[in-house]
Amino acid sequence: MTDRMKLQGAMTALVTPFSNGQVDYDALGRLIDFQLENGIQGLVPCGTTGESPTLSYQEHDKVIEFTVDRVAGKVPIIAGTGSNSTAEAIELTKHAKNAGATAGLVVNPYYNKPTQHGMVEHIKRVADLDLPIVLYNIPSRCGVELLPETIVRMYEEIEQVIAVKEATGKLDVSSQVAAACDITILSGDDSLTLPICSVGGSGVISVLANILPHEIRKLCDFITSFDLADATMQHLKLFNLCRGMFVETNPIPIKAAMEMAGMITNELRLPLSPLSENLRPALRMQLEEFGVILK
Repeated sequence: MTDRMKLQGAMTALVTPFSNGQVDYDALGRLIDFQLENGIQGLVPCGTTGESPTLSYQEHDKVIEFTVDRVAGKVPIIAGTGSNSTAEAIELTKHAKNAGATAGLVVNPYYNKPTQHGMVEHIKRVADLDLPIVLYNIPSRCGVELLPETIVRMYEEIEQVIAVKEATGKLDVSSQVAAACDITILSGDDSLTLPICSVGGSGVISVLANILPHEIRKLCDFITSFDLADATMQHLKLFNLCRGMFVETNPIPIKAAMEMAGMITNELRLPLSPLSENLRPALRMQLEEFGVILK
């Protein structure tokens, strides 16, 4: 098997800041700079956290272009390019490649519930563009799950498949995949970063890193250096805040947290709506306890 690109460590699933209904590129630029200053090892624009379902194609393309330009080659850019239409996924991936993205994050096709065979064929077509692919296995949002044997098959048959973002919430999936092949496994759940890395994972695509990139990098560094005691302490230190990011649908809580920290306006696109008022005090308290400076 040919050598493939290896992704490792702390990567951020970037939010897309909005202001008065438009993408706020000034805020996005500040966020990207903040990430780089705090040692993040990769950025993921236009994923779930970036509200990709409600970005227009023009916005989607421009956010990726903007991120690539701002980062200027300092870290890998894994651009969200998935769709439940193979033709659309091809178009999005083609643009990301032309914009200079390092890889495409390709989610399981949602709503139309393809078979395992259909998902293999979907990825094969996208792979024809010759941009490295990170599979995104998140059945809770898609209604379909890439089975471990399908992930292994894709990795063995499709040279462009380099990694999987694992968000099934089932540790056995990571173990089964890691036992069968050497695909890079990235945690798709902040609270499962340490457990997934303990059974063969290599890092995380993190929501919480939008506000705490340095702390997520610290966790990944402990893991990478096989420092289990410090990794466990850091995991437990972050755990309640990790869970706090999912008290309502992502990215609702992280955007509320970032607004509290004065980073962005708390604006989402319908059908997502801002964090319920009754949940805000607990989130503020968690952030204060962690030492986040609130505005």
